[in-house]
Amino acid sequence: MKNIPVIMIIFGGSGDLAHRKLYPALFNLYEQGLIHDNFAVVGTARRPWSHEYLRQQVSDAVHETHDEVNENDLAAFTSHFYYQSHDVTNVEHYETLKNLAGDLDNRYSAQGNRIFYMAMAPRFFGTIAQHINDQNLTSTGFNRIVVEKPFGRDLASAEELNKQITASFDENDIFRIDHYLGKEMVQNILPLRFTNPLIKNIWNSATIKNIQVTLAEHLGVEARGGYYETSGALRDMVQNHIFQIITLLAMPEPKDLTSKSIHEAKQELLDSMIVPDEQEIAQHFVRGQYLGSDMTFGYRQEPNVAEDSNTETFVAGEVKFKKGPVANMPIYFRTGKELREKTNRIDIVLKHICTPYGQAHSNNISIIIDPDMQIFITINGKKITEPGIRRENLDYLFSKQEQEKVPDGYERLLHDVFVNDSTNFTHWSELKNYWKFIDVVEEAWQKENEEGKQINQYLPYRMGPKAANEIFESPTERWIYE
Repeated sequence: MKNIPVIMIIFGGSGDLAHRKLYPALFNLYEQGLIHDNFAVVGTARRPWSHEYLRQQVSDAVHETHDEVNENDLAAFTSHFYYQSHDVTNVEHYETLKNLAGDLDNRYSAQGNRIFYMAMAPRFFGTIAQHINDQNLTSTGFNRIVVEKPFGRDLASAEELNKQITASFDENDIFRIDHYLGKEMVQNILPLRFTNPLIKNIWNSATIKNIQVTLAEHLGVEARGGYYETSGALRDMVQNHIFQIITLLAMPEPKDLTSKSIHEAKQELLDSMIVPDEQEIAQHFVRGQYLGSDMTFGYRQEPNVAEDSNTETFVAGEVKFKKGPVANMPIYFRTGKELREKTNRIDIVLKHICTPYGQAHSNNISIIIDPDMQIFITINGKKITEPGIRRENLDYLFSKQEQEKVPDGYERLLHDVFVNDSTNFTHWSELKNYWKFIDVVEEAWQKENEEGKQINQYLPYRMGPKAANEIFESPTERWIYE
């Protein structure tokens, strides 16, 4: 694996994301040789840490995520880390940061290459991007920026943020990261669709009745109440994770597997997305909020949540496209907090057929993303000792040994940033379409709030409000996962 020379600056280097995800992922890439001798990482935050303290934090992060660690390798790895106390609003601090990056570039022969990672509160993204530009932090080699979600909170704020970032970086150097696109089974969607004639030939609206995407979380909002009050499930989960998955499920086949061709196919699909009107939103969208119980707080009792909050912790809805292999076919989605169990899955529901044996069960293709990685197809066969049809599953499974080899999503996506592969990142033109859709739904819900309509409530550890079972276009449709 090629050794990439680079100086990486992590804004938010003392934070939870850096500790839990970025540092362990970088160590794995170091062990693989992608980064090794000619790199340095600068962690920035307001805390008055030293280089040595940051290195200890990095070492602890690796130990927490790895069963076995070569201590000599870890010590060599952490020696490449440096800390700069930094106030992102203070222009003078960017001058200090620029000088440190320049010194490290000379020390490690990093060839003027820079990666800037925004691993802190979204409200600072624009400020950081602006000061990277006006204080000339970019260098003579490649300059890439990685931006965590959420990228804005509506189309207007996303456009403003994009304007600030593109003042310093070309679109091809902006990596809007969504860790769901690094998950093994999400990356399996396109190979499943395009390399299996059995599946490729039936992937159309004449054969498929609907597609269902479920991203369910067992935990509640807990300490994230302040953030969730400004976001809600629609912005937090649908605008990014769910739309990314839906795009992979509905896009036409690309000309080839280059990043350019895949994004062109995605854009062709998204340009045909049907934006719902108020009547369609009322009929095919449901928002909900979890109640409390003897075991848990309700959402309105969580810290930093308003007592009369109408913020949704659950949302279900429908997406349709005018073009693509599943044109005009409904793709249903739902996501929420405090649901029955944590599971992320996709269910492709094929149409029923009439047979000499009577009404046969539909053949469903299910892709389990988390917590298990699995694909199974339900098929029909005869019962052994009595008349009738029984259902069986054809399974695509990973062994325990294979599961242990699956990289974390952040490791995969960081690798792609280093090698400049933007296939599994979101282009601005795609994100813009997502926000157009989300804004229309948010506006309809705001109008309902002003009219005094109450949000649906649901008991914890179920599958959301009962109204979510009524969003389907046909009375014979239902959620496959119950």
